[in-house]
Amino acid sequence: MDIDWVDGAGVIRIDRGVNAFDSVFVDELHAAFDVVAASEGATALVTTGAEKHYSNGFDIDFLGSLAGDDLTTFMDRTLELLARLLTFPVPTVAALNGHAFGIGAMLALAHDRRVMRPDRGWFCLPEIDLGMQFHPLMLALVTHRLGDRVAEQAILTGHRFDGAAAVDAGVAHALADPDALVPAAIDLVAPLTGKGREITVALKSQLHAAVLQHRPG
Repeated sequence: MDIDWVDGAGVIRIDRGVNAFDSVFVDELHAAFDVVAASEGATALVTTGAEKHYSNGFDIDFLGSLAGDDLTTFMDRTLELLARLLTFPVPTVAALNGHAFGIGAMLALAHDRRVMRPDRGWFCLPEIDLGMQFHPLMLALVTHRLGDRVAEQAILTGHRFDGAAAVDAGVAHALADPDALVPAAIDLVAPLTGKGREITVALKSQLHAAVLQHRPG
């Protein structure tokens, strides 16, 4: 994963095919978060994908290969990505260049803000069609961000929200054309920048306590 610095924002560009979650993907994303968090000059964190995918969710074959402690360790590391974003010391925004499915959609929800393209990309929680249940942290995150009505629609129908529908439902905050996606994301969190990091983490921890109570460990 590459990190570009744009107007003080660390822009993490995720480019591993469909950006499916496996152990390498999770470790690389943690490492990228470490870099942005460690930069004293960082004003924001932006994540974006490549081609037509932001993230296609879990690598199902990889997930199916795990059991016991290996599965627990991988899931804990994945859930910790969400918790880290919820309490990140600078503003965070997901610039959804394309499809965000399953855990990829939840990754987007863990950011402070979300921007989508108007012409490509669905936000979708397909777990009901995959026969998968939600970890308590995941379920708490979805209902916390979307509210009961939209969360129920997303979870129980597997509805695919395009950009316009996502904004109408409160899933995303704004739309932007592909070339303007990252600048729009940075502009969106501009009002949140320049605040003290310690108090930002403390207040985010309070705001999202209902989700973070399910944090691993």
